[in-house]
Amino acid sequence: MIRDTTRYLKENGREVIYDAEHFFDGYKDSPDHALATLQAAREGGADWVVLCDTNGGTMPREVAEITRVVMEKVGIPVGIHTHDDTGVAVANALASIEAGAAQVQGTINGYGERVGNCNLTTVIPNLQLKMDRPVVKDISQLTPLSLFVDDLANSAHNSRAPYVGTSAFAHKGGMHVNAVQKVAHSFEHVEPSTVGNRQRILVSELSGQSNVLMKAEELGIHVEKGSPIAKSILEDLKNLEEQGYEFEAAEASFELLIRKHLETYRPFFDLREYHCTFRRDGARDYQACSATVKLDVAGTEEYRVAEGDGPVNALDAALRKALRPHYPMIDQMELEDYKVRIIDSHMGTAAKTRVLILSSGGKEQWGTVGVSYNIIQASWRALVDSVEYFLAKHS
Repeated sequence: MIRDTTRYLKENGREVIYDAEHFFDGYKDSPDHALATLQAAREGGADWVVLCDTNGGTMPREVAEITRVVMEKVGIPVGIHTHDDTGVAVANALASIEAGAAQVQGTINGYGERVGNCNLTTVIPNLQLKMDRPVVKDISQLTPLSLFVDDLANSAHNSRAPYVGTSAFAHKGGMHVNAVQKVAHSFEHVEPSTVGNRQRILVSELSGQSNVLMKAEELGIHVEKGSPIAKSILEDLKNLEEQGYEFEAAEASFELLIRKHLETYRPFFDLREYHCTFRRDGARDYQACSATVKLDVAGTEEYRVAEGDGPVNALDAALRKALRPHYPMIDQMELEDYKVRIIDSHMGTAAKTRVLILSSGGKEQWGTVGVSYNIIQASWRALVDSVEYFLAKHS
């Protein structure tokens, strides 16, 4: 059947790539029969045979050995198709290439059945940058492509993905950051821009002045090493982290923190008060959440009321109403994600809460953080930072 089907397709002018489903498992059960299926495809005129690790259970050493046997026995170009059930799909593809295969089947970001297919955003740079095998013309488009496909699939981006993840070139420990500042390749195996990514300096409890200085430079803010300002920023940072703040995913909040120390920060509004209520009428199956905010905006008192699906949504709506007459661009800003983390869970319902908000304005995204024993207060702090950051960038 394989021989006849392949011959029919070739006689009708087609390029034929024969994907040998379950090949590696079949080969381990019966090598002669598995090889005979490939030879039948070759006899029918197939241009390629592709060895498939359909169950994803074969190890790289086995893949390399079996690929070498196929190269010797079959005599036509060989491809490799791997699944990631044991976490070695990329390693298997590379092992097969080193053994003589010349084609890799995979998917962008590793999307696929069960735990996924071979991830092309990892295979491509490994082949091109590590194994000197040109694959694509402009590899600097790899990260934008990865993000585009995630967006198209409406899936969260894997921040830990090699090469293209937001954490792929992120540095946190003070010693590491100090070394990167002097010799980037001491902690970066390739230049981030090669694959369209960028270096990120994280600030945390492990931070030293190097983190703060490099992060400030990354944000376009110059801070002198050893200066009183640098020391005060670091001290403030550590005090906030003792309270439960984390700035790794809240770079916008950290930028505002720096600007406040540099006295280049001006508040766009001053809070007078805010208030949230939630009403539930069981008899009428009715519920509603509303919020009021009173602000001083450029000397004008703004008092607004709004309803929402929850307290944060209502606060956001009321805040926007109050700011819109003064900053109409506020309508361009959107809240994309809202996360709540319990910091000291052993305290039960009295635990402190950390709120992270991800916002966007067009193509730009930024994160902000707020911490409090009161989840509404934590949310308000993260929300205000998000709005202030947006207005600072667009006013």
